[in-house]
Amino acid sequence: MSELTPKHYSNIEISITQERLRQARCSFNVALTATSVLACIGFIGAGLLLLGKVSEGTVTALGSAVSCAGCLRLAKNANDRLDKIAQETMDDE
Repeated sequence: MSELTPKHYSNIEISITQERLRQARCSFNVALTATSVLACIGFIGAGLLLLGKVSEGTVTALGSAVSCAGCLRLAKNANDRLDKIAQETMDDE
């Protein structure tokens, strides 16, 4: 690790960067898992719509779509944090 980081970084800066990376990874993993689950729920809602269970299918599909949008926003925020860390690292070199 020491040969990958410039010598002028303090231990606290390295710790903060590592924690931000960990949080970004966790956020991405949560968003990916939630999006996968919500996609399955959306397919169930579509199936209910095709089977003529219109009210149940509509509620399921709509709830899945709204929740999926929130998960995608979470993944975008995680990606933005990683981009910010990369930019800060390049600026410091």
